[in-house]
Amino acid sequence: MSFNYEDFLQLLGLYFWPFTRISGMLLMMPLYSGTFVTVKIRLMMAIFITLAVAPSLSLPPPVDPFTWHGVLLIIQQLGIGIAIGLIFAVIFQIFTIAGHLASMAMGLSMSTMVDPATGVNTPVVGRYFTIMATLMFLLLNGHVLVFKLVFDSFETMPVGLHFFNQDSLKLIYDFGSTMFEAGVLLALPLVTALLLVNISFGVVARAAPALNIFAVGFPVTLMVGLIMLIFITPLIMPHLQQMILSANDLIMQLSLGK
Repeated sequence: MSFNYEDFLQLLGLYFWPFTRISGMLLMMPLYSGTFVTVKIRLMMAIFITLAVAPSLSLPPPVDPFTWHGVLLIIQQLGIGIAIGLIFAVIFQIFTIAGHLASMAMGLSMSTMVDPATGVNTPVVGRYFTIMATLMFLLLNGHVLVFKLVFDSFETMPVGLHFFNQDSLKLIYDFGSTMFEAGVLLALPLVTALLLVNISFGVVARAAPALNIFAVGFPVTLMVGLIMLIFITPLIMPHLQQMILSANDLIMQLSLGK
């Protein structure tokens, strides 16, 4: 039994290409791309996950990664991994948008804290939604699902000199547009309730101009907002489940151009 250079390239690609695709996913996946996860930890995760899943994959074509052909394949694998991570990043941004809308309605838009995942200031209600969504995502084994989707993507999007076709790019674009729709739907009960409260204050201020409505308006608005948060919190789980299923179906529909 002979072992030539092409066999060596196939064996190298069996581990190198999955490592590249998984690394691209870890660059965008919110749970792993935050500033609290160092580059060394992400690198070790990519190595160990690659060692675990690569032996069950089919052998890729023998391509030298130090050629132009290999550079294009590296770009392809990074692009696929980044696309998968970006899809799940959109899911977490839904709850950030819902938190922004809820904070503005409650008068807490100026009350912000640093998001360790992105390093930017986020309203406290947005952090609350994001933390709850992250805990529920882990509870649903979403982190395991992500790696399974990356593993299954080698069947639907094999290693080769092909990139996403126009239909796949449109699917990703359309999924990103649902981020705003889903965020508004999640925050809509709270925003609607506070809108009714503000309308009531407007009627009272019109009927009794001498009453200092601003002295009682903010405490009542804040109290109603906190009460509505209690009712909205159970809605996070079904929203998250629906978006995870949509992301799963979307990734399985992605294909490469021929």
